[in-house]
Amino acid sequence: MNSIAALLLAGAILQDTGPMQAWNDPYVLSLIHRAIARRSAAQADSGLKDFRARAHGFVFFLGQLGEQLTDPPRLIKTDQLVLEVYWKAPGMSKQRIVGWRDRLDLPSDIQYHRDHLGIVMGGFGDRIQLGEGTEVRGVPHPLSPAGPALYDYWLTDSLALDLPHRRVRVYEVTVRPKDLGAPRVAGRLYLDVDYAELVRFSFEFTPSAYLDRTLERITVVLDNGLWDGRFWLPRRQEIEIRRRSDVLDLPARGIIRGRWEIGDYQFNLGLEDELFRGPEIVAAPRQERERFVWPETIDEAVAAELAVERADLQEVRATVSRILERRAAARLPAVQPGVPSISEVVRVNRVEGMAVGAGATLRPGPLEIKGSFSYGAADRRAKGAVRVSWRSESWYAGLLASRQVRDAGDEPQIAPLVNSLLAQEAGIDYGDYFLLDRVEGRLRHAGAGSLDVGVSAGVERAGDLAVAASPVRGTYRENPPLGSDPYLVVRLELVRRGVSVGAGGITLEAEGGSGPGPDYLRLRGTWSASLRPGLGEVVLGGSGGWGSPGLPAHRVFLWGGRGAARCDDVWPRCGGRYGASGGAEWRLRLPFPALQLSPVITTGRQVIVAPFFKAAWFGGVVAGAPWSGTGGVLPVGGVAVEWLHQLLRLEVGMDLREGRLGVTLDINRVLWPIL
Repeated sequence: MNSIAALLLAGAILQDTGPMQAWNDPYVLSLIHRAIARRSAAQADSGLKDFRARAHGFVFFLGQLGEQLTDPPRLIKTDQLVLEVYWKAPGMSKQRIVGWRDRLDLPSDIQYHRDHLGIVMGGFGDRIQLGEGTEVRGVPHPLSPAGPALYDYWLTDSLALDLPHRRVRVYEVTVRPKDLGAPRVAGRLYLDVDYAELVRFSFEFTPSAYLDRTLERITVVLDNGLWDGRFWLPRRQEIEIRRRSDVLDLPARGIIRGRWEIGDYQFNLGLEDELFRGPEIVAAPRQERERFVWPETIDEAVAAELAVERADLQEVRATVSRILERRAAARLPAVQPGVPSISEVVRVNRVEGMAVGAGATLRPGPLEIKGSFSYGAADRRAKGAVRVSWRSESWYAGLLASRQVRDAGDEPQIAPLVNSLLAQEAGIDYGDYFLLDRVEGRLRHAGAGSLDVGVSAGVERAGDLAVAASPVRGTYRENPPLGSDPYLVVRLELVRRGVSVGAGGITLEAEGGSGPGPDYLRLRGTWSASLRPGLGEVVLGGSGGWGSPGLPAHRVFLWGGRGAARCDDVWPRCGGRYGASGGAEWRLRLPFPALQLSPVITTGRQVIVAPFFKAAWFGGVVAGAPWSGTGGVLPVGGVAVEWLHQLLRLEVGMDLREGRLGVTLDINRVLWPIL
């Protein structure tokens, strides 16, 4: 048996594709009717009475955070399962979970529907259901008897597969609903031309098919394999369920992603009907599951699975968006309260005092309009932003007008929520702020191979901000004057991200500004990668930048500022007109006693212990910028401990040049974008 998914995606052996057919061409309708008849007859195939197989899979729960949700999702929870799969004519099926283990990377009490923990049998039948009928229910299958009355079909491509038993001619058929507003599917069918068998089915649902208001979109890929040279049966399956809040529009998305490999088929065993009584998917007794022998640790299994880059789902989403003629394949409320982050609702810093805010999102037709407003109690200044945008699966276009308080530097140095608490209660505020007035247009394209290209142009002006608030205890340090003249600013960004979860990437940025003062050019690059040497995980990363002599003070390159990575007591961050930094962290999972926090949540049975080393070199004077350079290479080494499912991170480091110790406690950096 040969896996065919890669060949289908790549069009490996293309044969006489010829001119494109029209929708519902007589030839393609003839093929569809043959496939419908064959699919119905397969239930009563006298050559296949029953079978037993084994399925191995992962169910990942992921979180995607950040503006425009372009960053790769982060792993929150993993369930690894092994199932015994049974089928008997004319359509009885049973799945029995004999191996089941999990790993929690961030706090979560997610509970899955039963059918999320098993594979799809019988290609969903004539009516498609997911989430035990709470997510999708009763959606007609394109190869059901009712299919031709509800769907349009278009023969779009052909290819040939050389398998051990025979050469298989496969036609790619695009399918779309006749009524785009009805609960239907859209996608592509791949059919064995000679036998009218379904080889592959990749699809999504129309928005009206979703019964749960939090559902954004569901993507499904079902690959069949040719077994014994005659039976097309499940070989590989992947299902992704994306959710967004239907109450508050935050830059956060929850993702359930199931991946399954099915094999070890045994045919015509004479299975008894008694085996199929009760629910279709059941778990073996705990004692039996605990006796299951896994070939490797769950950390090794997860690392190996996530190392495989699969673009299938991204391809399907792009395909469905085109099929639906740019109509939204995702469903989101037309009006929602929403803010870019929790700190837009309430925050504390020394230049605003306590600032409170609110926002809303409107979605008229294909556009999305986001507005936010905040007001500082101490500075008595209103700020806000309005963004109008349009997006497809691969394109984003937006216009922004805003007045916002911004922190200098490219990367945050502390979780905003933690900084607010320290600023209010202890007079410790790590930010260095300026008021940014901006009008900007942006265009972004997500191309093939996970290469994103973005360009923006606009007018920006940075204004000075003075200390306006007083803390409960302590005294605030002064805020640096970082104002500038108005600049016409153009930016170009290239981003290469890995397809798989946790994969590294490279970002290249170029920025040019022209105004009453000196024109400037600013170049910056970042990179990240992870290695799994067999024990733990090694995370690598770095950045570097250069600015021309006219670089404005608020665009200085900055590094450090907390713990042992400091350059000055008054202005802790190191900075300059040019510089580079990098580091490595060896992350080890070690057993640790779990504390019960609720009936379903514990502190976790593991902690992450992570020895780290980082270093930086910054120099070059920028007029008006208070930060000093590193005076050569500044090395810092130490160890970090992450506890409570990696929610909290305690870091103890030492400046290896001067022997200065530093300790920090913070929330996991993964969560900073929404805090």
